[in-house]
Amino acid sequence: MSAAFARIAPAPAPAAEDLAVGGSWLYELITAVYGRLIALTAIVVLAPLWFVIAITIKLTSPGPVLFRTPIIGRGGRPFVYNKFRTMRIGGDDAGHRRWVRAWVYADRPYAHDDDGRPVFKLTNDPRVTRVGRWLRRASLDEMPQLINVLRGDMNIVGPRPPVVYEYGLYGPQARGRVAVKPGITGLYQVRRRGRATFSEMLELDLDYVRRRSLWLDLCIIARTPLAILRGEVTAS
Repeated sequence: MSAAFARIAPAPAPAAEDLAVGGSWLYELITAVYGRLIALTAIVVLAPLWFVIAITIKLTSPGPVLFRTPIIGRGGRPFVYNKFRTMRIGGDDAGHRRWVRAWVYADRPYAHDDDGRPVFKLTNDPRVTRVGRWLRRASLDEMPQLINVLRGDMNIVGPRPPVVYEYGLYGPQARGRVAVKPGITGLYQVRRRGRATFSEMLELDLDYVRRRSLWLDLCIIARTPLAILRGEVTAS
């Protein structure tokens, strides 16, 4: 597996129209089939856990169980994205919008950790509920994305899907991130989630887009549990 990751080295980001997308039609077919099989199996197996999470969300804060919002998919086309709701209803997203703009345009971190290292994700968001913080820490809020995989909006592996206002800030190079279907996990998610500048994330995502393969996907899937345990695969 390390050899597959070793081939992923930072490279100058091409414009979206010049980006050579990796993966043959057979790769596309296989990923669509195994993605749906994994999603369907996981939904059935995890149904009791989903029920417990749904009841907990309902009992601890008013509002729906699922957070459903338009998000950008392959080719810049929006689709409705599913996650367990981790935030209070009616919260102001102005702070998140300001930080996303600073991150995309200036690679600015949101904060620094106790060791002085920059953190490139929103921390201590007042909109997040107590249960929501726990769900995010364990990446359990991400599980309903399996519904999107089942519908064909997402793959198991792929770039993190941008929210609509983030995508609106993208230039030609950054739009290469949506040349393929987004994923629940991906190269950026398992290597640098929350620790990468926007430029670093873009390099990783575009390298994945160019070099994606079944072997690389399997390597990323295998590394995802460890990344979750380290708190790296969490909601942005």
